[in-house]
Amino acid sequence: SLAENLADLPKICNWGAKRNSQGKLEIWKGYKLHLDVVDGDIPIAAILTSASVHDSQVAIALAQMSAQRVTNCYDLMDSAYAAEEIDTFSRGLGHVPIIDWPERGGVKPEMTPATARRYDQRTASERVNSTVKDNYGGEHVRVRGDAKVKLHLMFGLIAVCAVQLLRLLE
Repeated sequence: SLAENLADLPKICNWGAKRNSQGKLEIWKGYKLHLDVVDGDIPIAAILTSASVHDSQVAIALAQMSAQRVTNCYDLMDSAYAAEEIDTFSRGLGHVPIIDWPERGGVKPEMTPATARRYDQRTASERVNSTVKDNYGGEHVRVRGDAKVKLHLMFGLIAVCAVQLLRLLE
């Protein structure tokens, strides 16, 4: 269940590392915010974990949380989510998983042109993460404890959601 999956995720402050888009290793101490974002850059689900938690460990819980809130057709995921279990779970929800599978055995699975166009929308989650960091205090959180950090970041997500909804009305 969603509650069991969320309970299994560590929420203590620790060290995390991730390669950025230039291939440089970034290391930080704290937490990691995992987001599920729909078209229009509107966040619909967020989970805060320890910084060391890999994205793939949160994928099923995020999908469960999102499925309770919206009806969607696609699950767009980068190569960090390339696992048969995640693919199977997504299909079980009635979604079409579009995953950027990494090269295995010298062969990288090709996407159809339509699938590749849809996959390009995956950058919405990156834009929302960037907006929270750059404009709503997500880069330097000055509180301690997972509950306080999550509250701080949720205020930023509420602001992002409000701005994006207003843009849809224009």
